[in-house]
Amino acid sequence: HSELKPPFLCLLVSGGNTVLAEVTDYTKFKIIGETQDDAAGECMDKAARCLGLSYPGGVNLDKTATEADTEKYPLPHPHVSTGEFDFSFSGLKTAVINTVHNAEQKGEQLRREDMAASFQKTVADTLVERTMAAAKMLGSKKLAIAGGVSANSGVRGAFEKACADRGIKLYMPELKYCGDNAAMIACQGYYDFLAGKRADESLNGIATLSLDKISEEQ
Repeated sequence: HSELKPPFLCLLVSGGNTVLAEVTDYTKFKIIGETQDDAAGECMDKAARCLGLSYPGGVNLDKTATEADTEKYPLPHPHVSTGEFDFSFSGLKTAVINTVHNAEQKGEQLRREDMAASFQKTVADTLVERTMAAAKMLGSKKLAIAGGVSANSGVRGAFEKACADRGIKLYMPELKYCGDNAAMIACQGYYDFLAGKRADESLNGIATLSLDKISEEQ
């Protein structure tokens, strides 16, 4: 989106990350919220596996949830005490697993489509709740969502409605780019290059390097 320029609020939601960041420049980010346990995408994959869905779990869970009952199985909306905009998904994952196993032990029929839909809505509601609260606190009227989970139809629909209701301009990648790590890395590399960031072949990858530290060094 060529018209998307900082400052804006960004939600990165994937199998490895669930992060809310205030983007003050293309290479400067301030994390204001993140998951304290499972990432949203990781939780989706584990719930899908528990429901007997094949890999990739998140994609098949989305397909299974289409036009099913999102209220059939009440699930918890986890809250954490670490920060106002932090996330937690381990309790939600455990709730799905326990519901499925309890039904099996009692010989009850659990409708997989309704559980997938109920779970997907709970994830979407949790993401929307924290993100809208952060947007209100920052006074932000621009929101970008990225990462593999941004391809989920339930998540996309929930954010489209929430942003429309609040007058927030929403930016999401085309579906074909949502899980394309190469495109994401190349895009960020482009902005780092424009900012004068350079490195030789001695540079090594550090998977646990914090985003805040990267922004400080730039």
